[in-house]
Amino acid sequence: MSIHTPILHNLQKHITLTKAEEDHFISILTYKEIPKKTTLLAEGQACNQLSYVHSGALRSYCLDESGKESTIMFAMADWWLTDMYCFLNEKPSMTFIETLEDSVVFSISKLHFDQLFHTISGFERFFRILMQNAYTREQLRTIENLTLKAEERYYRFLNKYPQMAGKLTQKQIASYLGITPEFLSNIRKKQLGKQ
Repeated sequence: MSIHTPILHNLQKHITLTKAEEDHFISILTYKEIPKKTTLLAEGQACNQLSYVHSGALRSYCLDESGKESTIMFAMADWWLTDMYCFLNEKPSMTFIETLEDSVVFSISKLHFDQLFHTISGFERFFRILMQNAYTREQLRTIENLTLKAEERYYRFLNKYPQMAGKLTQKQIASYLGITPEFLSNIRKKQLGKQ
């Protein structure tokens, strides 16, 4: 199995490519092995890469004026990640992206990303579906944050992303849920009391 097999399978969920198109796509990817706790993108930095997570785990977050972190999303193997607004509009990043564990990513530059739409027609469909899925996921998350109690949001997070929970610190999960680590600790204690 080629190292590129997972990313090609990711594409094949939504589009069919010829061998020549697959080869062209592979030729414009940048392969990166990134150690744990490495900042892949920093706030204010040029956001000109879209990354596919081949292995490992990453986190996207932003800081408020006091330096408090708010996690925007996590990305595991077979997920795509960037600061999408800034990537598409060629603006400096508003977020940070860091590795939570040793990770391997394939990145595509904004220049190559834009060229793909002209050279391989199926990519317009692929990235439209990718954006639709991301928008839907974020809308549901916003609704949950506005309508559900923190405890229920935590249990939904565990059910939705069971493979992530063991890789994350309490602080990271709390910042994703919009609660304090202390409050999350209380929820976990209550859960243990029920078992």
